[in-house]
Amino acid sequence: MAQDEHSPAAGIIDDRPTALRFGEEPLAQTREASAALRRLAGLLMSLEHEHPTVDAMIGQLASWEDELTLAAPRDPRPRFGPEQTAEQRVYLDHAFDPGSFNPNFPEYRFERIESESARGTVTFPVVYEGPPGLVHGGVIASFFDCVIQHHNCALGSAGKTRSLTITYRRPTPLLTDLDFDITREVTDRGLRSAGRLVRDGQVLCTGELDSVAMSTEQLAARAFGRRRGDDR
Repeated sequence: MAQDEHSPAAGIIDDRPTALRFGEEPLAQTREASAALRRLAGLLMSLEHEHPTVDAMIGQLASWEDELTLAAPRDPRPRFGPEQTAEQRVYLDHAFDPGSFNPNFPEYRFERIESESARGTVTFPVVYEGPPGLVHGGVIASFFDCVIQHHNCALGSAGKTRSLTITYRRPTPLLTDLDFDITREVTDRGLRSAGRLVRDGQVLCTGELDSVAMSTEQLAARAFGRRRGDDR
């Protein structure tokens, strides 16, 4: 891929408005480690029998956990709001691409974002399996919440999800290139979006999301604490 994986695609509007900040950017190490952990989890799920490498992994993981515990903040609460402290955990920006730094969320890619519509692509790996060879329905629900709120945040108006309705029309396969699209409108009560997950022109699943609309002023960057030692 010639283009940077985390930069806007050709023709896409800037999905990280400089006037808005929903938390700190993940570290490059965090992104790389997250992707590796997702791949390893898929391999572990695919093993037929016990393997000596897994025994070695278990011992090494325990050591790494001890080392990282010493480096992590003592207070696991997010560094947010007027009473935040340096001892709290830095909050990473979940508005854009949470799957790029957290393997519990699916990865996806937008190809176009406009004020009333958007579209992109997604492929679900083995770690999101539910029924044999198919994506777990709960993962699909998380996916719709992620991409729809990503769309809202990219346009500078977002808020908490009020309701999310998922309709499963056909089974969604793993390890398959899928398309998604979103339509969006502003209503008297906030924002309403409708998303579709599509394979070769067939709609697999739809998601309808209503959220509270919040203005740029209500989403002030000052509410999110910076990394320790970063006084930008």
